[in-house]
Parts: sequence; structure tokens; C-alpha cells
Amino acid sequence: MNSLFKALNDETRRQIIDLLKERDMNAGEIADEFNISKPSISHHLDILKRADLIIGEKKGQFIVYSLNTTIFEDLLNWILTLKK
Repeated sequence: MNSLFKALNDETRRQIIDLLKERDMNAGEIADEFNISKPSISHHLDILKRADLIIGEKKGQFIVYSLNTTIFEDLLNWILTLKK
């Protein structure tokens, strides 16, 4: 759970999640939306993957990233258990 909150604690990573809500994207498409280096985007994607917030799937020569909605459902369920 700590890696999940660490991943969500960064504005760039939250923006990446917002982009992936709209559609699946490869790293180059994600990087085009930001004014930071591609290695920095790769670093953010790695943190999001380690937190299981996104999934990367190899399609041809690219890795296409999508949201792991299961982890968001788990997080929401956990948050709802706090309301007792």
C-alpha cells in the first residue's frame, strides 16, 4: 500500500493516470504530453508499474500502458472501510 501512496503523491504521475483514463498510450505518446525528458517519464512509469497502478503490454515495438482498474477498486474499497 505504501508504494501506491508514494506513486499517487506526485503530480506528474497523477497527470499520467489522467491521460490513461482517456485511452491506452505508449511511452512516447505520454512523453509528448509533458515538458520533461523521456527518461523522467520512464522513471514515473516504472513507479506507477511497481505500484500496480498501470500495466504495460508489448505491442509490436512499443509497450502500451493502461490503467489497472483493479487496484483502484481495491483502494476505494479500503478507503470505504475507514468510514465506520
